[in-house]
Parts: sequence; C-alpha cells; structure tokens
Amino acid sequence: MNDIAAIGAAYDEIAVLYDELVRQPLYSQPFDDAMLAAFTELVGPGGAVADIGCGQGRIAAQLAGAGLDVRGIDVSDALLTMARTEYPHLRFDAGSMEDLDFGAATLDGVVAWYSIIHLPPDRIPGVLAEFHRVLRAGGHALLAFQATDGSEVVEPFDHKVIRAYRWSPERLAELLQDSGFQVLARMVREPGPGERFEQAYVLCWKPR
Repeated sequence: MNDIAAIGAAYDEIAVLYDELVRQPLYSQPFDDAMLAAFTELVGPGGAVADIGCGQGRIAAQLAGAGLDVRGIDVSDALLTMARTEYPHLRFDAGSMEDLDFGAATLDGVVAWYSIIHLPPDRIPGVLAEFHRVLRAGGHALLAFQATDGSEVVEPFDHKVIRAYRWSPERLAELLQDSGFQVLARMVREPGPGERFEQAYVLCWKPR
C-alpha cells in the first residue's frame, strides 16, 4: 500500500471517532477563524477555492459560508461520504494533493488545513509546486500545521491517526518561496486544550 492509500485507509478506519473529536469545543480556535477570514478577504467574493484534505468538510463549509466557491478534495472515502451527507450543496471529490484534478491557473485559492502533515518531507516541494500550478496569478494559499520547537526544521510525531510531521514555519516559508510564492504572513500560537504542540499558519500568494 502506498503512502496516499495508507493515509486514506487510516482515516477511513477512525472516521466516526475523528468526526466526533473535531466537533468538540476545544477545536474552536479564534486564531483559526482569523486566518481563514484573512484568506477569504484576500481571495474575494466568489473566488474558486480548493480545500485540499477537506476531511468531513468543516473548513470547506466555513469558507463557502463566507462567500467562496469551494470544492473539497480528500483521500478518505469515509470522510468524503460524511462531507457529502452533511453539506450536500458543496462538491467533494476523491483526489491526491500530489496530482490535483484542476487545470493550470484555474483557482483563486488553495487551503491545506493540517493536510500536508502526513506526507514525507521530501515530497512537500512537489505538493507546493502543484499548488502553484493550479493557482491563477494573484491567487492565495493558506497552510496550517503543527510547528516544531525551533530545534528541527521538520520532525516526525505520533499523530493519533497515522504518522505525521511537524514543520518549522520558517522552513516551510522557504519552500513556498522556492516554489514561486511570496509569503504574506506567518503565525504561531500556543497549544490549546488537548494539543501537544504549537500550531502554525502560513499565508502566501502567487505574484502576478
């Protein structure tokens, strides 16, 4: 089983428990909302956005409610079924972030909300290049992920679902710049209840 299939299978197995977990109040974070609001404002009303690693559709629904035209992509069939059931007015498709089913320069925005964390670090530059490919000039990307403590640029950890990697925001910003993006903002917040690590966000855009 390859990495992508293994990730999908792992989330399929715990889909119901995972859905219950992320609905708990501890996952309501004002900093999450602030970064998503900034992204939404930059993309602009009606902007075409892909939520990569959409899970059960929570972030896609939030973005759609803010006026964006959102399509969710995930590798877990079980989570996609949940998303389609709860948000039937939105589109959710199976797909890999390494080979997105979007034409070149067809999107105004890309969100990767804790979805790059499961891929081996050496494949992240290819993912970022794929994000750059599908974005129009002037388009924006928002990434959220668990942060390292500064001693390592990337570090594996025992995620509750399947092996994952924490990233240094500075290192991820460098990789984004190498892929042709310009970083607009980086933010790191302290762990909330039930979280073990600092949480990070990087917001960038594809220059015109």
